[in-house]
Amino acid sequence: MKTFLIGASVIFVIVFIFQSFIMASVNKTEEQKYTVIQKDQNFEIRFYPSATLATIKSDAKTYKDLSGPGFGKLAGYIFGGNEDKTQIAMTSPVQMNINDTLSTMSFVMPSSYNQANLPKPNNPDVILNETADEYVATIQFGGYASDKELKFYSEKLQNILKEKGIKTYGNTKYLGYNPPFQLVGRRNEIIISIEWK
Repeated sequence: MKTFLIGASVIFVIVFIFQSFIMASVNKTEEQKYTVIQKDQNFEIRFYPSATLATIKSDAKTYKDLSGPGFGKLAGYIFGGNEDKTQIAMTSPVQMNINDTLSTMSFVMPSSYNQANLPKPNNPDVILNETADEYVATIQFGGYASDKELKFYSEKLQNILKEKGIKTYGNTKYLGYNPPFQLVGRRNEIIISIEWK
């Protein structure tokens, strides 16, 4: 019993140290810039200026089917799978637009890059594009994302906005901020574009 307790304590300390290191690394990761316009109890209105993305398109219709293959292709690009073999820093969040017609997954490029100075991807499935300035509504939740939670929070956000008379357009998108091996302090968001004056 004593040996078990010692072993369990050692494992706990190792996991704690590893998770602390992961959280410190995540806090140093460049995050896509935005301005909070209005903060409510359950949601926020934000303004996102134009950003440069690396994007893949997919016929996947679920979070599970899009996240694995999509991440692999985009990670390949930023980890040197480009014409210059340039290593591009990972940023957050990872963006996913999952729907029944055409889904996409995107990495936001560091703010020092734009379409003109980014190296060309080796994989033709990776497309470089720039977003337009936009206002969005967002709702946040913790833990690990799943299709069930994405649906729940998408509907919750849309119902709140409908009640408040805020007009939306386009699909909801999922924003994921943490690596899969981060166990605590996880941040997930659902956003949707809105008409805002």
